[in-house]
Amino acid sequence: MNWLEVTIFTSKEGLEIVTGILLQLGVTGFVIQDPDDFDEFMTQKGTTWDYMDEDVEKLKDIDTNIKIYLPDNMQGNEIFIELKNALKRLKAADEDDAYGQLTVSLGNVNEEDWANNWKQYFKPFAVGEKFIIKPSWEYYNEQTDRMILEIDPNSSFGTGQHYTTQLCIEQLEKRVTAQSSVLDMGCGSGILSIAAVLLGAKSVIAVDIDQNSTEIAKENFNKNAIEPKVFDVYCGNVIEDDEFAKKLQANQYDLIVANIVADVILLMKDIFAGLLTSNGVLIASGIIGERADEVKEALITSGFSVIEVTEKNDWVAITAYLK
Repeated sequence: MNWLEVTIFTSKEGLEIVTGILLQLGVTGFVIQDPDDFDEFMTQKGTTWDYMDEDVEKLKDIDTNIKIYLPDNMQGNEIFIELKNALKRLKAADEDDAYGQLTVSLGNVNEEDWANNWKQYFKPFAVGEKFIIKPSWEYYNEQTDRMILEIDPNSSFGTGQHYTTQLCIEQLEKRVTAQSSVLDMGCGSGILSIAAVLLGAKSVIAVDIDQNSTEIAKENFNKNAIEPKVFDVYCGNVIEDDEFAKKLQANQYDLIVANIVADVILLMKDIFAGLLTSNGVLIASGIIGERADEVKEALITSGFSVIEVTEKNDWVAITAYLK
């Protein structure tokens, strides 16, 4: 397998929170470079240096950064997109500029080139029991009883190849009815919203804090010939924007799907409870295995009863209903 080196530029204060984001995305191996390490190395008491490796000396002139390696395939691209979105959200909230640049670079690879190269890996494939997912540039001519869901993610998360997306689609297949009103929190490409409509949901609201993602989601709704009266797409932050929160709270929903990360689910658990109908169902995913029990217990304290916990490759989805 080929690997791509990704460098994230931050500050000393930002190291902990950025590494936390990486861990939530399932990235457990990284290298931290910080000029303070050089100063500490040089001032160790009772130590004199006759020789210093060139790489060590370079530390004094670098910007604080974290290096990671992502597989050069669809999974790597999905993680990269979600990482950029997470850094963008963090930068927007960093009013004091404490966390530094929060930008990324891709080794010797041009990001635009990689954004196009990964398309070679995106072929039609089956998810759950009812879907074939395909990009618009690929044809699917086989006989099938499955529904064709066409998705062009561009720079948004959600091709269907990530385990968390698949877990959510499998739960939607079990839970969506013709009476379901669905709220997709953190919609990305819109893939889960579109799946809900194709499964027969009467209405879907798709929400993301990234304006680019909401525009891409709208395009993908149109690609799948979804009637405008069935869906709405909103850009907003329900945690920080009270007016936007009130807008969503004007309705209650039979089902909420939130394919985000554990920390955001924990922040929003009471918000979810306030948005659901009685006995409404929450599908929460984007949770790495080691945090599943933490999220499960937090949902229970907010009035949820867990129906099912499903797992793929150490990613977890928790399905619960509001008691």
